[in-house]
Amino acid sequence: MGLFSPMSWHPQYRSSKFRHVFGKPASKENCYDSVPITHSVQDNHFCAVNPHFIAVVTECTGGGAFLVIPLHQTGKLDPHYPKVCGHRGNVLDVKWNPFNDFEIASCSEDATIKLWDIPKQLLTKNLTAFRKELVGHARKVGLVEWHPTAANILFSSGYDYKVMVWNLDSKETVIMSPVKTINCHQDVILSMSFNTNGSLLATACKDRKIRVLDPRAGTVLQEANYKGHRASKVLFLGNLKKLLSTGTSRWNNRQMALWDQDDLSVPVTEVDLDGSSGVLFPFYDADTSMLYVVGKGDRNIHYYEISANKPHLNYLTEYHSYNPQKGIGVMPKRGLDVSSCEIFRFYKLITTKSLIEPVSMIVPRRSESYQEDIYPPTASAQPSLTAQEWLSGMNKEPVLMSLRPGAEPLSPQPLPSERTLSVPTAPTSPHLLNQTGRLLAEDGRGPFSLPEEKAPRWAAEHRLEEKKTWLTDGFDIFECPPPKTENELLQMFYRQQDEIRRLRELVTQREVQAKQLELEIRNLRMSSPRL
Repeated sequence: MGLFSPMSWHPQYRSSKFRHVFGKPASKENCYDSVPITHSVQDNHFCAVNPHFIAVVTECTGGGAFLVIPLHQTGKLDPHYPKVCGHRGNVLDVKWNPFNDFEIASCSEDATIKLWDIPKQLLTKNLTAFRKELVGHARKVGLVEWHPTAANILFSSGYDYKVMVWNLDSKETVIMSPVKTINCHQDVILSMSFNTNGSLLATACKDRKIRVLDPRAGTVLQEANYKGHRASKVLFLGNLKKLLSTGTSRWNNRQMALWDQDDLSVPVTEVDLDGSSGVLFPFYDADTSMLYVVGKGDRNIHYYEISANKPHLNYLTEYHSYNPQKGIGVMPKRGLDVSSCEIFRFYKLITTKSLIEPVSMIVPRRSESYQEDIYPPTASAQPSLTAQEWLSGMNKEPVLMSLRPGAEPLSPQPLPSERTLSVPTAPTSPHLLNQTGRLLAEDGRGPFSLPEEKAPRWAAEHRLEEKKTWLTDGFDIFECPPPKTENELLQMFYRQQDEIRRLRELVTQREVQAKQLELEIRNLRMSSPRL
């Protein structure tokens, strides 16, 4: 007998409504062209997006600057387009206020953080007047992060190995001292991430340690000393009580590691990806339980589905493109186009072409109505706490909102940790229906039939309804339009291969059952000659 059993190479079939998510790049006219993207070697996103603007760090002589471009202003950018400039050193990171689409924070090599009010009308000249300046770091500031639920709370990390907590509820233009300084790191902080309600802060440090901190007290709650994984980025996975880190293995392969946030002694699982050298940026969507992994200098985006049960990381597929990305921006969920079933949107910074290319991740559905199952309540633009409430020790979940057009924000409530990720499957072409209809009915995967004279009225209505909505992950198998792009063609190919594989397994199973039945009949005849 061979080492592998027949069909052991087939991956386990896993039903999911996000199995066929595909990336759709924007057309040339909907990209942002001639954008002077920074050439900094810092491993940051260099881009921040909200439903009104896209901010991108740019090249600038005599200091640091970034561009703020209205989202609708696509096409070629004027070479004299106004900049936001006021830093004396290169800008290293920019982040929009999650509760104010017209306020942005920037940090720089000049060791300061600045807050800017962006006017609603187009900029006509360079913006140099900042609203607030935060001065406290002794060396350059590499990262800024807004608190996810409390208004006017900002975190910063610098090359002085310190994380500082700033309360912006102050009338002072220049704030000289933070409300808290966290001094537990022994080297440069590479990444910061909050859990859903902002009660915990995770950091990845150049000293190869992942830490989970109490951001108010500044104490270390958990610390990873695992030597087999060198983390560069870390991310809380919603309310799953897990962390995901990206980095390198002891053999210098790019690697992802999943951790229990209450026990960082050893990772729950590790996944080696490849031998490339670019930093991996992870993005997690708690609404769909999907993880996107974007490599600096890569041409593709990998995406996974996260589950609370093993295997925790379920690979879906990847988006391919021809241009490598230097940085990446992500649109908040409230800025997505729900009419096209868009569940995530990236903004790729392509320095080789001075281009910013939006890429929409889309769940294929033919219906144009609002898809409630892929858009659960998500975080809104309203804070659930004031700065003083959070500093005093209060924790609250984000204020949620429905993405249905015209819906009002919902009251704060905990996000579910796990969602049922299942959708019925169906044959991919009409000529298979006659051959497999009975098998599907027996297997419980397809429509069933009753004799006409015995079928109740509801059964006839049910069959009629199924004829109208015979969909596979939202695609009408009788009226599926031809693919328009290479990605759509690949998705259709993978979908058909999965369906063919499932049907083959089903046919094989029925053949085995038929042989067993034939053998039982033969044995029965041998034991009972009269038959």
